[in-house]
Amino acid sequence: MMMSPVFALLFVCSLGGAHAASRSDAEYAANPIRKVVTMLQNMQTKISAEGEKKKAAFDKYVCYCENADSTLGQAISDAQTKIPQVESAIKEGVASKKQLEADLKDAQVSRVEAKDTIAQATALREKEAAAFAAKKSELDSNTGALAKAIPALEKGMGGAFLQTTSASVLRQISLSADMIPADRDLLASFLSEGSTYAPQSGQITGILKTLKDEMDKDLADTTSAENSSIASFDSLVAAKKKEIDALTKSIESKTMRVGQLGVKIAQMENDLEDTQRDFPRIKSSTQIWIRIAP
Repeated sequence: MMMSPVFALLFVCSLGGAHAASRSDAEYAANPIRKVVTMLQNMQTKISAEGEKKKAAFDKYVCYCENADSTLGQAISDAQTKIPQVESAIKEGVASKKQLEADLKDAQVSRVEAKDTIAQATALREKEAAAFAAKKSELDSNTGALAKAIPALEKGMGGAFLQTTSASVLRQISLSADMIPADRDLLASFLSEGSTYAPQSGQITGILKTLKDEMDKDLADTTSAENSSIASFDSLVAAKKKEIDALTKSIESKTMRVGQLGVKIAQMENDLEDTQRDFPRIKSSTQIWIRIAP
């Protein structure tokens, strides 16, 4: 079948257009220039981003450089002020700690002395109490014998009294009591076995009454002295116990303060060591900045 001339022309043109479009797509896909352009565009984007980062870092560095002089200068000034202050604080702390330790030692010694004082006073009080008990027992026995002898003699019962235990006590009194020789001899004669006694003379009775009055007074004085000694002992012990309590609290407080001060001194020494170690670095950094600064 024969094609009309117009239709044939349109068919050829359509084939040519399709072939041209297909050729254009192939040429674009295989064109190396397009690849280079795309690569350059990607590189430009990456370089722009990196440039922005470098610019931000540079601006930060410039800001640091503009403030470095005052910042480092202030750091040096602070270190120069701090070092002597810390050194002075350490010196004062060491002196205070030394004084506290001396005070603590004195308090400990004083507490030991106070305890020793109580122990010594207690031992002395025990001896005094034993001596008083012995003397009181003797005086009670003597005055008891005299209290029985006097009424017996006044009733004319001297012979019967000499057979009692109280008569033996009187014989001991006649040997140990402080008496004038004549009275001692008369009393000794009366107390002799088989002696007779004339009640109307009243001499023996008078001697015995005098002895009893003296012994009663001696017992009263001894008892008063014992009571006074007890009161003094109680007062001393109370005062020393109060002193010991105060010293114990002081020792505990001073011990704690010594420990706390020791820790504080150690911390200040570490601080001083760190500051002294860092100070040369600060100075070195400043010197480097001065050399490189425009």
